[in-house]
Amino acid sequence: MNTISRLNSLVDEGGQDIGSHGGPSITRQLGARSIVLVGLMGAGKSTVGRRLAQKLGLPFRDADHEIEAAAGMSIPDIFSIHGEAYFRDGERRVIGRLLQEGPMVLATGGGAYMNEETRARIAENGVSVWLRADLDVLMRRVRKRATRPLLQNPDPEGTMRQLMAIRHPVYALANLTVDSHEAPHDRVVIDVMKAVAEWLEQNGGSRH
Repeated sequence: MNTISRLNSLVDEGGQDIGSHGGPSITRQLGARSIVLVGLMGAGKSTVGRRLAQKLGLPFRDADHEIEAAAGMSIPDIFSIHGEAYFRDGERRVIGRLLQEGPMVLATGGGAYMNEETRARIAENGVSVWLRADLDVLMRRVRKRATRPLLQNPDPEGTMRQLMAIRHPVYALANLTVDSHEAPHDRVVIDVMKAVAEWLEQNGGSRH
């Protein structure tokens, strides 16, 4: 039974703890590549990514946290003091560095995948997964945090709609698309694992 069949069997049986089954095979086939989660703020990249990494026995890195550590200040402060262009340049460099340290599960910021150089580096060193979510889901999640620089305006929902219109066509360039719906995060983790396992089987083995 191949990896995707094992995962399907476990899901059909209602199993949730699949790390000891599909995880090692996925990790082996990844080789030096990382699983890179892309998508809008609120899509669940950090939460899903952390649990996915645990299932696969891989390190988890959050690009936003790495940027804050490198800059010695929070992302809202970077935006307010230096501006978005400065932040995007740092984001590009940090993600490029992290991709050289794989394999890992890497959660990227919402705008990272819009950069052509970053997309090329992810394609070369990773398997990209777009966590796609509806507007209502995104807004419910982002309202829990008041630190999103791009939403600090009188019409955050309108801003989110604009971001969806601009970014969704670019996110669609990712290797895989997995819906991040209002379900337990472990359900989304299983969906990502199934999608990645199938993609790896269709696109060759490990890359060292």
